[in-house]
Amino acid sequence: MTDTGRQRIIHVQLVEQTAIRRRPEVEHERAVALFDLVEENQQFQLVDHPNSGPYRLYLSIEDNRMVFDLRDEGDAEVDRITLPLTPLRTVIRDYFLICEGYYKAIKTASPSQIEAIDMGRRGLHNEGSDLLRERLAAKVTMDHGTARRLFTLICVLHIRG
Repeated sequence: MTDTGRQRIIHVQLVEQTAIRRRPEVEHERAVALFDLVEENQQFQLVDHPNSGPYRLYLSIEDNRMVFDLRDEGDAEVDRITLPLTPLRTVIRDYFLICEGYYKAIKTASPSQIEAIDMGRRGLHNEGSDLLRERLAAKVTMDHGTARRLFTLICVLHIRG
């Protein structure tokens, strides 16, 4: 397998302490992000393990930290990265607020209003993705699309029901 083929995620799983029922829209976003992350991530490389991969990724939240439990194809531990959530909280909160407005708007608003809200939603999503890449830069190199999907999954893990 080439290095490019190895430096990617081949499996992702959200590890949650309790089963949570989420709104159908959120479950759809979660399912799409999980599928797209596995199928379309182009680069996910551990800085300290440049020749490892592909990776199985288990995401969880522990003690106000995001945990990236990275394993090899055989499920043996490769690395465990923890990321404090405090720097991401504001953008996550703002993203939740604009998503709430978007879900309401798609029921009653005009197409131009929906488009305007969606542009704001995508902008915040990009901001969260860029912040995630910046915060993980010393540990992981990843492409923009992978960061966007990981940000979506981090937001999903924040939803309490």
